[in-house]
Amino acid sequence: MDQPVVAVKTRHLQAAGLALWGLVLLRSSADGRLDLLLRGVFHPLVSIAGLLLLVWAVVLVLPLRGRWSQGAAAAVAETVTPRHWRTLAATALIALLLIALPPNPSFADLAQRRPGDDSSDAELAFVLPPAQRSLTDWVRLLRSQSDPRLYVGDPVRISGFVLPRSDGPPLLARLLVRCCLADATPIGLPVRWPGDQPLPKADQWLQINGEMAVQQGPQGEELVVIPQRIRPIPRPPRPLEP
Repeated sequence: MDQPVVAVKTRHLQAAGLALWGLVLLRSSADGRLDLLLRGVFHPLVSIAGLLLLVWAVVLVLPLRGRWSQGAAAAVAETVTPRHWRTLAATALIALLLIALPPNPSFADLAQRRPGDDSSDAELAFVLPPAQRSLTDWVRLLRSQSDPRLYVGDPVRISGFVLPRSDGPPLLARLLVRCCLADATPIGLPVRWPGDQPLPKADQWLQINGEMAVQQGPQGEELVVIPQRIRPIPRPPRPLEP
C-alpha cells in the first residue's frame, strides 16, 4: 500500500522540477534576458523547450491505472533514495533562483577572456553611408578595405561598451556571436578619449558622435575615432551582434 503513495509523491516532485525549469525558459523568452545570452534566431527553440517541459510535467502527474500503474509505482519506489530527493530539491532551488535573479553578464570581463575575432569578410554586399554605419559595420568595412586613410574625416555615430586593453587606451567594443554568449568574440575600434577627462569605466555603454582619423598604433597606422560628443547610454535590449 505504501508503494503507490511513494510513486505519486515522487512523480509530483519530478513534475514540479520540470515545471519550474519550463517556467525558467518561458520567463527568459518573455522578459528579454535571452537577448543577453543568445542570438534572436534561437529564441523560439528556448520557448518550445519550455513548453515541452511543462507538458512533460503535466503528463507525470496524470493518474495512472491498471498494471502499468502498479509496475511504475514499484519501480519508482525501488529507485527513490534520499540522494534523489536532494538532487530534485537542488535543481528546483536553482530554477527558482534563476527566475528570481536573472543573469547580468559583464561583457568587458568576458571579452578580455576571449580571443578577438580575426575572421575576414572577403566582400561586402552593401556598404552603408558613414553616418549610418554601426561599430560592427566599420570593423567589417576595414577588413574588406584595410587602408585607413580612405576613411579619414568620415562622420561616425557608433555605440558599444568600454573594453580595456593592456597595450593602449580602452576600445569601444561589441560582441559577435554565432550562437550564444559562450562563443562570443569581441571586436572594437580605437578611440582618442578626451585628455581632460578620466577614461571611461569598463563595461560602460557609450554612444559616440565624431569623425575618423588615422593614428600610429601597435601594428602600424590604424583608424581611430575622434569623439565630438560622448553620451552614456543604457545597455541596448539586444547587445549581441550576429
